Amino acid sequence: MTSARYFGLIPAAGIGARMGAAIPKQYAELAGRPMLMHVLETFTQTPLIAHTFVVVSPEDGYIDGTLATAGMQDHAGLSVLRVGGATRHDSVLHGLRTMRAQVNDDDWILVHDAARPGLQRSLIRHLIATINDDEVGGLLAVPVVDTLKRADAHHRAEQTVPREQLWAAQTPQMFRYGLLRRALEQDINVTDEASAVESLGLKPKLVEGNTRNFKVTLPHDVALAEIYLKGQA
Repeated sequence: MTSARYFGLIPAAGIGARMGAAIPKQYAELAGRPMLMHVLETFTQTPLIAHTFVVVSPEDGYIDGTLATAGMQDHAGLSVLRVGGATRHDSVLHGLRTMRAQVNDDDWILVHDAARPGLQRSLIRHLIATINDDEVGGLLAVPVVDTLKRADAHHRAEQTVPREQLWAAQTPQMFRYGLLRRALEQDINVTDEASAVESLGLKPKLVEGNTRNFKVTLPHDVALAEIYLKGQA
């Protein structure tokens, strides 16, 4: 039996409406490069990753020029899948189906947000080493440290929510191909891959990540992301 391999899967078909930018946020410049390129370079420069797939919409008019500018249009370790859908769930599932011929059911798929440019190669290695041969798989996450409030319909705090045992999910989220595809095909009402796996009655492992691996969602997130990216070695 051959050893399981590790594949990156980057859904990048969104339009980033909350950023209010003129172009999809994954192509907005961040620390001198499009946000998506920080992610793709991290994955393609991680030797443990056998291949990386980026999923874009069929109408995407930016990916070819972005890769060409970075000199990665013919990168042997990177494939562009033009099968992105209206939701993250659709894009990941379509990507899994399209890459079927190149992966085995036991291979590990690391799904990572295109809008988390602060991911480091060391975090990928940490996730892979910690999950190892876990029977379920897992994801990067950070323990919640803020006091949480539950609001009423009028935005007034009505309850303080205990934060013990609460974690904020990050990506990559790492599951074997067969399990992840089965989970996504049977449940479309999920916000991430881990919740789809949870819907099968399984418990993904939480692997402590890093606060720099946050998701760029709002305009003010850009400045913080640039601080991290410009300060990295």
